[in-house]
Amino acid sequence: MPNVIDRSRAEALIREQVVPTIFQDAPKNSTVMQLGRKLPNMTSKQTRVPVLSMLPLAYWVNGDTGFKQTSRQAWENVYLTAAELAVIVPIPEAVLADADFDILGEVTPRVNEAVGMRVDQAVLFGINRPAEWQNDIITAARQAGNNVSGGITYDTLMGADGLLSKVENCGYAVDGVVAAMTAKASLRGIKDENGHPLYTKDMQGATPYALDGAPMFFPENGSFDTSVARMVAGNFKQLVYAIRQDIDVKILDQAVIQDPATKEIVFNLAQQDMIALRVTFRMGWALPNPATRLNDGRVNVPFAYIEAATAYTTQSVTFTVKSASKAVEGAAVNVNGSIKKTGADGTAVFDLRAGDYPYSVQADGCRPTTGTVTVADAAVPVAVTLAKA
Repeated sequence: MPNVIDRSRAEALIREQVVPTIFQDAPKNSTVMQLGRKLPNMTSKQTRVPVLSMLPLAYWVNGDTGFKQTSRQAWENVYLTAAELAVIVPIPEAVLADADFDILGEVTPRVNEAVGMRVDQAVLFGINRPAEWQNDIITAARQAGNNVSGGITYDTLMGADGLLSKVENCGYAVDGVVAAMTAKASLRGIKDENGHPLYTKDMQGATPYALDGAPMFFPENGSFDTSVARMVAGNFKQLVYAIRQDIDVKILDQAVIQDPATKEIVFNLAQQDMIALRVTFRMGWALPNPATRLNDGRVNVPFAYIEAATAYTTQSVTFTVKSASKAVEGAAVNVNGSIKKTGADGTAVFDLRAGDYPYSVQADGCRPTTGTVTVADAAVPVAVTLAKA
């Protein structure tokens, strides 16, 4: 057999050069991964995070012989489930042969950028959100009432019921703000109550813009959806993510590439003398949102957003919880990570965009129940009957 270094022998070297680059640089191209808290790399499809769901209470003891009361503390599991991103970049072999620069070296940054864009879109806005993932940040903030209307003004940012205040009401300080590039023009024109410009050089922090000391980020990867929000603020350290270790990078030269929609063959690599760089990237994220003294029911979330000029369309999903034909007050209704408690009439109302949402309902003294609600273009009633434990 001739001593030739063919593609199969060189592929291992190519993989060794490309994989670390994708693995290390992908987070740099995602605002969410820069601001969020990275957990150890996932070794399986799912990672479990125990979260404090109920706080203990203390009671005064009346008199010298008064009885001391008991209290409960509870935890529940929040799961990070790895979802897969993939991209295939076909390259003619003739182009590789004729190029006087590293084609793969030029392609890799664009792959990183594409990964970062998709992660930010899914986590912040729910765009193409994998079914395994919990509600996006905008949806979670909307259920908590942390949406602010009125555009970008001093009051909507710094006011008593403004963007920062919404997050602080959950018991956290804002440590990051993400906004569309077009928001810069609005920010430059904002003045405080004394008529002074809000953004001056002495107020700038680690980034060119800062809001009350929190750095602001303006993604350049095209991920910010201005039809949904103008600005998102929160305590991003409460957002956790983990990257699945088995990132796969392959150089294909014998594959057939089909159009996902029509199933028609787009490229036949062997027949057309082409190669293709295939990258798969797997990660999971979650907003554990543990119970705190300012958010003991976990119904609030440490994120808020300023709405777009026209608020996005949602449908009311009303859960009516009963047990033995009686309304259950205080039942916890969890719709894909967003939690609300039922009122005296046993109802809890969510405002959701179109899609499928898994839910669970639990209450003291009753057996928990689960299900899935489908939201389309009309209000949805959901009747839940809990059995006694």
